[in-house]
Amino acid sequence: MIHQDNAIFNMSPIPLWLEDFSAVKKQLQQWREDGIENLAEHLSQNLDLVRESVKKIKILHVNSQTLALYEATDFGHLCAHLDQIFQQEMLHTHIDELVQLWEGKTHYINTAVNYTIHGTRLDIQLRCTILPDYADDWSQVLISTENITPYQNARRLEEKNRQLAEARFIYSPTSLWVEDFSQIKKRLDQLRHIGIEDFTTFLDVHPDFIQQCIKDIIILDVNQATLDLFGAPDKSSILQNTHKIFAKEMTQTFRAQLLDLWAGKIHHQHEAINYALDGSIRHVLLQFTVFPGFEDCWSTVQVALVDITARKKAENYLEYLGKHDALTKLYNRSFYIDEINRLERSQQRPVSCIFIDLNGLKNINDQFGHDAGDEQLRRMGHVLNQLILNTQYSASRIGGDEFVLLLPNADETSLHSCLNSLQELMHVDNQFHSSHPISLSIGHACSLKDERVEDTMKRADAVMYQKKNAYYAMLNAKC
Repeated sequence: MIHQDNAIFNMSPIPLWLEDFSAVKKQLQQWREDGIENLAEHLSQNLDLVRESVKKIKILHVNSQTLALYEATDFGHLCAHLDQIFQQEMLHTHIDELVQLWEGKTHYINTAVNYTIHGTRLDIQLRCTILPDYADDWSQVLISTENITPYQNARRLEEKNRQLAEARFIYSPTSLWVEDFSQIKKRLDQLRHIGIEDFTTFLDVHPDFIQQCIKDIIILDVNQATLDLFGAPDKSSILQNTHKIFAKEMTQTFRAQLLDLWAGKIHHQHEAINYALDGSIRHVLLQFTVFPGFEDCWSTVQVALVDITARKKAENYLEYLGKHDALTKLYNRSFYIDEINRLERSQQRPVSCIFIDLNGLKNINDQFGHDAGDEQLRRMGHVLNQLILNTQYSASRIGGDEFVLLLPNADETSLHSCLNSLQELMHVDNQFHSSHPISLSIGHACSLKDERVEDTMKRADAVMYQKKNAYYAMLNAKC
């Protein structure tokens, strides 16, 4: 028998309660006689019965640790505030305790929520044991209420952080992939083990190694933004179609990644080209990182894909505008100058050129408006683009109504063949637009031996201006 003077009971570092459950035992026997079979369900639907059962428990004694934990000054103070200590949450805990006693258990462990007399919430690990000498009537039951609040708070914080991390992954607007690179690390470690030092040369000699590593990647998870980026209805569609998403362009990107990993860069980024499931292109900024704690095995890495398709299109368009004339879709004067310098440096010879000026464009603008004049320029651009299609030639608009064709490696024969094609295309165009035919002044030249490209241009330009002057002289004579 545990007496209230028992030194072990009083000096225990854990809060202890000595209680009398004999009335509870009689209550359980009565419920059996009443034919109750599923006690948990019965009590869950009748919480008043649970409250009555709690009142049947008699507290015989507590130790000093119990008084300290619940902020009671003495045993009487504690008993006077039991309603504050055991609040509504305890009813569901007590149901579980009654069910375990109903099932014949004389010892059980549970967790519960209690409160101090001053209202502080306590997470409790409750251990209940019917003392062996009182198994027949349950008149002495030993209960410990260990305070596990710090532990439970840590668990709750860990769960909160886990949910937050999971939410950040799932709902991130950036495409995220969690992958296993452990086999790739093993391959790289093996190469070092056998003495490979120049990894770049190794990849040049063994390009199949890159494909082997790509096959070693295990995709563990992807988020919703990934499905949206690649137009996939679900994760399985992504996993089954990675060969469509990571097409041939990814080989060079992955080669660069392997070089980074070989150099110890477990955090790196590269621009890459991927494809949506419908075949449309996706320019992405690939950001790779090995998760903290997995630096030795690479079994968990994150790949973030930032969609830069719109930026790339804008960059490409700006680059296009930097070298092209928006109205005619031909190259502009800036490209023309760069191309002359390139041809001069390359010593490509022969080089031929054709200078073209639209006759009477000012009159078209004055009589029919600038829209009509712009239409003639667009027609000229279309003709010249057709003329140089599938050739190494270039066509540039270098002024308002001036155009130049540069023909690298074109001799006199090739030059005249190009001129004949130009006349044929212009004839067809003028037939289709017979109300506003285009008239051209054309000068051409083929480079002479040791002649600078710029001097060849000047000769062709001079011929074009002679023909232009002759055209306007003829018009004035008719007037």
